[in-house]
Amino acid sequence: MSTSANTILHIPLEWYHQMRDSNPVYYDARLKRWHVFRYDDALHVLNDPVTFSSEPTPESMQPRLPSILGLDEPRHRQLRSIVSQAFTPRMIAQLAPRIAEITNQLLDTVIPRGEMDPLQDLAYPLPITIIAELLGVPPEEQNTFKEWSTLLLSSPQQTTRPQHDRAQISSMLLDYLLQKLKEHQRQPRNDLMGHLLTAEVNGAKLSEEELVDFCRLLLIAGYETTANLIGNAFVCFDEHPDIVEELRRDPSLMSGAAEEILRCYPSVSGATRVTIRPTTLGEQAIDQNSTVLIHIASANYDERQFPEPERFDIRREPNRHLAFGYGIHFCLGAPLARLEARIALNLVLERLQNLQRIPDKPVEAIQTIFTFGVEHFPVTFKAIS
Repeated sequence: MSTSANTILHIPLEWYHQMRDSNPVYYDARLKRWHVFRYDDALHVLNDPVTFSSEPTPESMQPRLPSILGLDEPRHRQLRSIVSQAFTPRMIAQLAPRIAEITNQLLDTVIPRGEMDPLQDLAYPLPITIIAELLGVPPEEQNTFKEWSTLLLSSPQQTTRPQHDRAQISSMLLDYLLQKLKEHQRQPRNDLMGHLLTAEVNGAKLSEEELVDFCRLLLIAGYETTANLIGNAFVCFDEHPDIVEELRRDPSLMSGAAEEILRCYPSVSGATRVTIRPTTLGEQAIDQNSTVLIHIASANYDERQFPEPERFDIRREPNRHLAFGYGIHFCLGAPLARLEARIALNLVLERLQNLQRIPDKPVEAIQTIFTFGVEHFPVTFKAIS
């Protein structure tokens, strides 16, 4: 079944196809930036930090140090190596029982109603609870932590709070994380923040500011991307009911299904870089200090890389989509997002059947240059006894 038939999350497939064919590397004079549409070109940009920098330009630089996402080598490699000592595959794998427990608790709450909003009732509360627990946020403080996080990660269209309120809450969150850091310094704990405090490579550790910055990054990478992945899965389930039954019969297929959801509806659909030196891409000469926008969503539909790219295929192999980026900035939170989605979605299909979108309730899409997702996607269901 073609993804182009969807009417909920609109991906401009025809425009992407035209641009890949006629203007794969295109300069937008109005916005003063280059656009990259083909997979191989996107891969080249993401994998060449020597030419295409992730560091903010001087005009956009904030007083605080940028997070690991906004650093180039060699500092990026050093910080990532330190963080990886604490944020290990083993630590992530050990979260599986807790992810299942939280998911079941959330489903227990909605089952008596016979309907749910997968975003508000599952996709948002699951990852934020996991992150809060990873950072040592006590249960009595998690609601405040979640409220701050939700507001900061919402688009201006999703909130009525003025910008200065968002700035104030951002400051409050950073102060809160710094407070947690001080508590961990006084009384070491066996959680992620505790491990980050002691992790080191060649005698180097994270500074307080770098540690707090990583915790804030984990909030963004671990919350928004996972929430969008789970929410977009429900959109795909609605569009491909035959796939739902296939996944219900064979839960081992969920890993492949999650990758195809990420390809077709990437949680992160774009990325930017700035050229450090003049270069050539797609036969186009690009000056130094030029902004380059990578259309990850377009690259994920490039027929040069993905045969029949508009076909939703949970058995697609290989499936080298770019939803989690590539190269030195490949998403550190990807293994956690994949684990949460696989466990949560399999439990949904194990416990709920006849999932149907409620036609007379609004579905709110969130689509920007950088994200694809839904804010609301109300469904009805029947519990499997």
